[in-house]
Amino acid sequence: MKRTLLDSNFDEQTEQLAAFAKALGHPTRVTILKHLEKQSCCFTGDLVEVLPISQSTVSQHLKELKNAGLIQGEIKPPRIKYCIDKENWAKAKSLFATLFE
Repeated sequence: MKRTLLDSNFDEQTEQLAAFAKALGHPTRVTILKHLEKQSCCFTGDLVEVLPISQSTVSQHLKELKNAGLIQGEIKPPRIKYCIDKENWAKAKSLFATLFE
């Protein structure tokens, strides 16, 4: 039986690129990343003020970005401060650049 690419295990970089791509697969998450890239950090409430969506929806998008490793959150009771994970953001840029070479 002939093996296909889908039958093989993917390397770590391919898996990471797919995770980043999935996280970037929604326009709101792209907008959040663009906003965070312009600032050092911000709170969920700050994002609610600039996005036309509810706080719970913003939180869901932040969770997806955090799970992908593109952002990090720091609890500052009673709020959470979010910022770009600079190491993973640089890795994402590099992986996407390699993909499009």
